[in-house]
Amino acid sequence: MKAATIVGILLIVLGIIGYATGGLSFTHEKKVVDAGPVQISRKTQDTLPLSPILSTVSLIAGLGLVVVGSKSK
Repeated sequence: MKAATIVGILLIVLGIIGYATGGLSFTHEKKVVDAGPVQISRKTQDTLPLSPILSTVSLIAGLGLVVVGSKSK
């Protein structure tokens, strides 16, 4: 597969995720206390919001790259 096709597929997936969930959520762990054998950590969940406009642009750009990648030899 060509690089344009792969990037296009990734953009399409990102656009679909943006429509379905309204954004990307991720969890990360932060150490609060690290005193020898005692370790206390805290997990936090953050959301990166994706607007419908950004999802639409991503979807259209992805479709364009897939078409361009499939036509070029």
